[in-house]
Amino acid sequence: MIHPTAIVDPSAVIAADVEIGPYSIIGPDVEIGAGTWIGPHVVITKLTSIGKGNKIYQFASVGEDCQDKKYAGEPTRLVIGDNNEIREGCSIHRGTIQDEGITRIGNNNLIMTTVHIAHDVVIGDNTIIASDASIAGHVKVGDWAIIGGASAIHQFCHIGPHAMCGGASYISRDIPAYVMVSGNPAESHSINAEGLKRRGFSAEAISELRQAYKTVFRKGLRLDTAIGVLEAETIGPELSVFIKSLKGSGRGIIR
Repeated sequence: MIHPTAIVDPSAVIAADVEIGPYSIIGPDVEIGAGTWIGPHVVITKLTSIGKGNKIYQFASVGEDCQDKKYAGEPTRLVIGDNNEIREGCSIHRGTIQDEGITRIGNNNLIMTTVHIAHDVVIGDNTIIASDASIAGHVKVGDWAIIGGASAIHQFCHIGPHAMCGGASYISRDIPAYVMVSGNPAESHSINAEGLKRRGFSAEAISELRQAYKTVFRKGLRLDTAIGVLEAETIGPELSVFIKSLKGSGRGIIR
């Protein structure tokens, strides 16, 4: 299952059914789980753990040293979960000791062509990151979020679960859960109602989130005041996630 032109470091731990294509390079202290397919000309540098059932396409660079001038060769890691699709030309860097030292990617994510994922990024499950998006260091991306093609995400931003960022957007502040934004600089537009319908959210939950969105984004209230208004109401589980994302914002939210 390993092409004769591939180079695999002796310290790498590779499951028996992993397929590694021509001219790919697997570096030291790399772990690759069962059912994973590595295409041709892929470089997985070092100190990287890849779970089961992943597909990594040609010319991807996975687990390389980060582009941070503070990085001084420390043994940081990249951890990738299961069933991810990482398309052609992507670059994914390991973490830094200024954070937890680990870049993390969860499960069932589609990472399209030439996406860059920088050091210490944390990506949840079931996300879609479209072609040419650039995600700077320390960014956190919640489950089911969608990042449009050619978008740029500023370091330390948080993108909440089920949020959606339109193509070619510049994101310099946090996107709360469920919210759709686009533009350069990005502005908020609405709740991601169509996406929520597709994922089985009830009409009642979506209606509740629409009203919460209006409270935060359309009534001209200070954020802490708007949160207080929301907390004074009966809070369902979906609204609780929305409020949590508002409270957890460190850079301020996109409005």
